[in-house]
Amino acid sequence: MDERFQSVDKTLLARRFGAAARHYDAHARFQQEVGQVLLEWMPSRPVSTDLAVSGLDLGCGTGFFLPQLANRCDELVGLDLAPGMLAQAALRGGRAQLVCGDAERLPFADNTFDWVFSSLTLQWCERPAQAFRELLRVVKPGGQIHFSTLLDESLWQLRAAWQQVDGEAHLNRFLSLTQLVQALAEAGEAAPVLAAHDWEIPYHEAPQLLRDLKGIGANQVNAPRATEHRVGLQGRARLQRFIQAYEQFRQPDGQLVATYRVCLGALCKPC
Repeated sequence: MDERFQSVDKTLLARRFGAAARHYDAHARFQQEVGQVLLEWMPSRPVSTDLAVSGLDLGCGTGFFLPQLANRCDELVGLDLAPGMLAQAALRGGRAQLVCGDAERLPFADNTFDWVFSSLTLQWCERPAQAFRELLRVVKPGGQIHFSTLLDESLWQLRAAWQQVDGEAHLNRFLSLTQLVQALAEAGEAAPVLAAHDWEIPYHEAPQLLRDLKGIGANQVNAPRATEHRVGLQGRARLQRFIQAYEQFRQPDGQLVATYRVCLGALCKPC
């Protein structure tokens, strides 16, 4: 793992995302947009086949995409690290089997799934190469893995604004595209199909962006812990300075933009 990253506390990670589960979807328009595009990357299910098709939604969260994924297979599994997320996914009903587990230690036998869908989950892995090895292990020969993940240029405006305030990034750390390619190579995947895109999400005011990050439980999960600051008047003053610093990114149309750098990827396990 890159030396800039701290070890990920998986218990804390599960607790934070689980605590956000009930209101996650209300703050997840970016995640929903990316997942929808990733779905369009996936090939449609064959019109007819004599064999049952099995799929895995890795990092299924609240189960937002499970209904659409269920139309592409006969047997569907949704896996997430956070029990709170799975509890929310269960409320959607449907026929997907929900499993609590870690992407770096998947609780499935070799060659189990025909395809894997994983949107904006793999960036939280401490050992991305291990996660990709696990995905390649559980997919069948000839099976496909479609994923999206965040790259290190994500939310550069947020980082720049906070650094003007107190010199700290207040931002999660993500892999660069070069590091992602290296992780895939270490996992044994030498020819991935990758496409990196800038994804701009508009906001009227900067605090809306902060509320979305907190609302999905993604506020500083894997970044070095920032220096503690006192709350109260001092905390409110810092927030006001941040809001003022973010104003430099207001667009001609009056919107403030938060830019994510997203990589869409497709892998195929050799037959």
